Amino acid sequence: MLSPLNGLFNREAHPNLLIGMGIADDAAVYRIDDETAVVATLDFFAPVVDDPYTYGAIAAANAMSDVYAMGGEVVLALNIVAFPQDLPVEVQTEILRGGAEKVAEAGGVIAGGHTVWDEEPKYGLSVLGRVHPGRIFRKDGLRPGDVLFLTKPLGTGTILSAARGGKVEPGWVEGAIDWMTRLNRHAAHLAARVGVHAATDVTGFGLLGHLWEMTERSGVCVAIESAAVPLLDGALESSRRGAHTGGEGRNRDWVGAHAEIAAGVGAELAALLFDPQTSGGLLLAVAPDRSAEAEALFAADGEPLWRIGSVSAGPPLIQVV
Repeated sequence: MLSPLNGLFNREAHPNLLIGMGIADDAAVYRIDDETAVVATLDFFAPVVDDPYTYGAIAAANAMSDVYAMGGEVVLALNIVAFPQDLPVEVQTEILRGGAEKVAEAGGVIAGGHTVWDEEPKYGLSVLGRVHPGRIFRKDGLRPGDVLFLTKPLGTGTILSAARGGKVEPGWVEGAIDWMTRLNRHAAHLAARVGVHAATDVTGFGLLGHLWEMTERSGVCVAIESAAVPLLDGALESSRRGAHTGGEGRNRDWVGAHAEIAAGVGAELAALLFDPQTSGGLLLAVAPDRSAEAEALFAADGEPLWRIGSVSAGPPLIQVV
């Protein structure tokens, strides 16, 4: 479906389109001049939690995350709204307030939007950001020797699924919400200071799905230490209790033979590596001689960072040990 459009909107036809459909990444990037490029993205989805304000905040954080995954700064956002006609005005207001306050926290502003009626509530943002054309984070920059870091623990999909099935303990969902509403903004600032080779944010395709995008486009092999991957409190137990998502299965089918998971990696943990995340963390590739600097910078600012793997030369492949 996109192939005819790729021919219309590519770098050859539009040299200032630095990243578009022909070079799929987390967001589109268009160069304005030698100092400024525009980062454009959008995202919206149905409620993942019951509280309307929290739902709005999570949806906004998730939408803005793509700007941070490109190394950019959020400037402007527009609401994308699809609400049932009988949805109470108070609920609508709280969803929009949650989104607006999260955009304000990011240093941006909501300047409008568009609303349609729909049977199921949906909310998100169209986001514009800015980045220096020479300092864009990309997915395809993995290099042999790079160290892989993650900035948020995994498990939001599994925990939210467990909550719908009544299989969660007190505090598990609240912990997941704390991470989903946490912006990737400062993590991106620190990543820029150590000059990351590649980056993406971990969302619907799960850790291994997004890592495969990076691996395939970079033409390298990566190794993930499963025991080093951070997990949300309750994520592993939710997986043990049988909580799964449709997205997990689709991610498995897509990554398929491109991921070799060692026999010693438990099935419940392996499931979390494919778990679709909402407003997940940044996956960063840092040169080996700057990895200790990255850890020190993040630690000094109280910003979470976990070393989870490494990159080596070889045919594109993910090895989980």
